[in-house]
Amino acid sequence: MTRPLVLGIAAVLAIGACSDQAPTGSSNPFEVASTSGSVTSGFIGINVILKAPATAADRIELATYGHLMDEIPELNAIRVKAKADQLVAIQALPFVEAASPDAERNARPVDAVSATNFANGLSTWDQDAINVTQRLATPIRQVAFDGSGVYVAILDTGLLPTWRQYFPQQRIAEQYAAAFGGGGQDQGNVPELPNKWEDDVDSHGTHVTSTVLGYQLGVTLINGTAPLATIIPVKVLNQNGSGWSSTIARGIRYVTHLKTDVLPANSPVVINMSLGGPSLDVLEQAAIDDAIEAGVIVVASAGNSGPTGAMGFPGAYPPVISVASAGYVREWEGGTAWWNNAVSNTLDPTVPAQYYISDFSALRTGTQDLDVAAPGSWVVGPFQLNQSNRVSFFFLGGTSMASPHVAGIVALMLQKNPTLGAATVETILQNSAIQIPDVNQQVRPGPGAPLATPPSWDANRSGSGLATADAALAATP
Repeated sequence: MTRPLVLGIAAVLAIGACSDQAPTGSSNPFEVASTSGSVTSGFIGINVILKAPATAADRIELATYGHLMDEIPELNAIRVKAKADQLVAIQALPFVEAASPDAERNARPVDAVSATNFANGLSTWDQDAINVTQRLATPIRQVAFDGSGVYVAILDTGLLPTWRQYFPQQRIAEQYAAAFGGGGQDQGNVPELPNKWEDDVDSHGTHVTSTVLGYQLGVTLINGTAPLATIIPVKVLNQNGSGWSSTIARGIRYVTHLKTDVLPANSPVVINMSLGGPSLDVLEQAAIDDAIEAGVIVVASAGNSGPTGAMGFPGAYPPVISVASAGYVREWEGGTAWWNNAVSNTLDPTVPAQYYISDFSALRTGTQDLDVAAPGSWVVGPFQLNQSNRVSFFFLGGTSMASPHVAGIVALMLQKNPTLGAATVETILQNSAIQIPDVNQQVRPGPGAPLATPPSWDANRSGSGLATADAALAATP
């Protein structure tokens, strides 16, 4: 969920289509993605949740409706390939709790401009906005915590092969990194794909990771929200930045397994999912519920279907901490270097009129749940358009960029108090957020563009307001 602009080390090189803020006239797959549920004929993948562990009799009866592809015993789940018109019959089976078509998931930018630890690195507008840093001649971290001892699992496209040129190697938990493929109507189970986690050609997961850790831009270090957190890359999307909820459920289940059986006892774990689709899948829901019960905190992007389109899932699922996208009213002042120059000195999250809700940020509807907002408009980070060894950087815009800011804040909170549960973290974030009222803010939608007024918003697109690290930490017991 991103909009891109490609940034060279010193200058804008090109305009691309890789961020959550999409270029004018482009579409964002996150918004338009359809699911198998729209299919009325032919075979689809169906995710089935049983009321109890599967028995031989259950499997035999399910097999009369289609081909059994995969089973996740920990979630009482079975994947079935069947005709679309068999879904209702499967849902009606007495041993079935719920069943739904395997749902498509996407993580596309809206726009892009190429553009050891980094705790002492330069501040950027987005880290200043959430009060992690303050942009001065000598950058200053505003919070005493840095994410040490906390694991942040990035369920996304994986990392670029060049990731070691951007991140300190010790910050990436290579021993726990994983990749999962398949899903949809694929035969067989959702396989684990060794080493594919660092063969990404989409760059989305690398950019998301850079918000949490910070990154190296040439010889310059850029600060991150939680620069000493440990990142676990989990590739659940393909090289086009799309995938299936069944694959994502496998990734969530894998992280839960790490939390309960592999990592040092009581290690805090956060999942960030900068991805989504228009429907909630029962298997993905079961995996999220299982993760939260195990003590994992789950953060996800709200979706890029705004200003009138509904939120995406899993972000809209209430137990998930969902994140809308906010921008800075002085973006693009002073040219393309505005993102880390003196303009950002004026940033102050206690002056909410300095911020706006991005036009692409989704709308909460019905029973959907939107929690907080974070910087998601024109965030700079590593992004490559090909597999070359030449590093490059883009401004990306989208709720994909907003979500890792909050995942990083959660990592800081868990460093302070590793015993916090998901509901408590969500409440603290909501209660400490700074509301962003619509007071007719005007912004530049791109470099050199005239000022424009974004679409209006209220709490249905801003949630409780802008999340800030200092306020969230002050409210953390």
